[in-house]
Amino acid sequence: MTDIQWLIGGEAGYGIMTTGVMMSKVFTRLGLSVFDYVEYPSLIRGGHNAYYVRASDEEIYSQRRGVDILVALNRETIDKHKSELSQNAAVIFDPTLVKVDPQELFSTILQVSVPLLELANQVGADRLMINTVSVGSSLALLYSDFSVLEKIMQDVFNKKGEEVVLLNINTSKAGFDFVQKNFQNKFFVHIEKQKQKNLLIGGAEAVALGAIRAGVGFAAMYPMTPINGIMTTLVAQASKYNFVIKEPEDEIAGINMAIGASYAGVRSLAATSGGGFSLMVESLGLAAQTEVPLVLVEGMRPGPATGMPTWTEQGDLRFVLHAAQGDFPRIIIAPGDLLECFTYTLHAFNLAEKYQLPVIILVDKYNMEGHSSIAIEEFKIQDSRFKIERGKILSDEEAGVQTDYKRYVFVEDGISPRSLPGQKGGIALSGSDEHDERGLYDEEAENRKKMVDKRFKKLEMCLPEIPGPQMYGLEDAPLTIVSFGSTKLPILEAMKWLAKENIFINFVQVAYLNPLIPDQFNSAIKNAKKTLVIENNHQGQFQGLLREHTGFVSDDHLRKYDGRPFYPEEIVEKVKAMLSS
Repeated sequence: MTDIQWLIGGEAGYGIMTTGVMMSKVFTRLGLSVFDYVEYPSLIRGGHNAYYVRASDEEIYSQRRGVDILVALNRETIDKHKSELSQNAAVIFDPTLVKVDPQELFSTILQVSVPLLELANQVGADRLMINTVSVGSSLALLYSDFSVLEKIMQDVFNKKGEEVVLLNINTSKAGFDFVQKNFQNKFFVHIEKQKQKNLLIGGAEAVALGAIRAGVGFAAMYPMTPINGIMTTLVAQASKYNFVIKEPEDEIAGINMAIGASYAGVRSLAATSGGGFSLMVESLGLAAQTEVPLVLVEGMRPGPATGMPTWTEQGDLRFVLHAAQGDFPRIIIAPGDLLECFTYTLHAFNLAEKYQLPVIILVDKYNMEGHSSIAIEEFKIQDSRFKIERGKILSDEEAGVQTDYKRYVFVEDGISPRSLPGQKGGIALSGSDEHDERGLYDEEAENRKKMVDKRFKKLEMCLPEIPGPQMYGLEDAPLTIVSFGSTKLPILEAMKWLAKENIFINFVQVAYLNPLIPDQFNSAIKNAKKTLVIENNHQGQFQGLLREHTGFVSDDHLRKYDGRPFYPEEIVEKVKAMLSS
């Protein structure tokens, strides 16, 4: 079995991110299952960056603790990560740039001393391209054919011209040749190419592709970690798929632009982090009051205030649930992996238009900025199943025969037929104040109650379309983990490890957080013997939500709020402790 974790670390500005993605692509092209994860400080410039890439010939779901190959572009990387090295790891470094005492590492660790800077200079590259030399050096430890990396270099740098392509190929080849000559067969892992063909994609890209497939016509987002990948992907595809992507002056403008575009009849998206969502709250109420469909992505990261902008957490659950002045319905969905980022985005657009309300996709830095490999067929299957459903939009013919059109007419299901600007006869008034059926200002008590009931009726009507919790593992297990969002990834990895020790547990994933349907959840956990709730926040927001809506009280919990995701090792340790008590 092959299971390798590679890590490159160095100062910001040395292409750590680019190199990490490059290595993920190498492993993916070799047919392995891949997961990567990046850490970087909340600084405009400088600081230590680290990119983890794990690859295996078995399916994997998350990173793990042990590092098997450490590429150290500076001394700080050794200091920060030497405690993570596995017993038979390899450390790649340039001895002229990184001083390593032979005695400070275990004797079983392979010290791969490579003149990265000298090799870069020999092929005409500058100091910044030592990262490219290190990719070739890393590949040579694991695999004997350079052509896989050469093809990736051609694909990645093709748009920059032949000269840039050749420079990158030659630079990485210099590192590859040096390690092959001096360290061949000295590392304990040698990769065999697998037959499967996978796609490497990140959660942010998956959300963007889901929006495109759902027919997005307008998107507005002010750049903020961790949703920037959504924005860059949409920018790259806007011309091809004929939609507008706008970077507004701030988050308030962004959500209001999206609301305006939706009112005009196009499917609209806004995306931000918790800090940006704080500014959007009043306008979120505007979308609800005017019953304008809106899909909003909220990327969680540690707060309060600016907090730790480039790290991960799940501390915004209660915020998005209750962000409002007054009561209004909203749907909240928390995808757990990259395929769900795609499919739940598709569903979000349909729900927003069918029920004319805001739908919030709740994500975090961990699943937005990480990448995973997935079979291309998985996306094709989900794509083929999806059909755009726009709800009660009047056709031009229907709008044309309207003589007394009431945009907010009281109807049994609470969903009034929607006209679009420019349709003959379909004139509608919308405002942020409470209004009557026509949209005119109305503060009478009877009307107010009927309008609130009308808006909340839509949440009741959508219940048949809300999927219940997903169960993973055997139903009759000694312990049941309950969680939401990206914690799914290390939980599934921990379950796989436990199964190898003949410890079989199960996992109930709650992805649709509002409305949370008690019967669905209680049915999913009816046979649970011991329960453990796992979440990335201090207060147990998810655990409290479950108790509030279903009466569920868990036997124990595992929480983490240091800005890092869970490691599967932490979950394995907790599960074993619970089962032994």
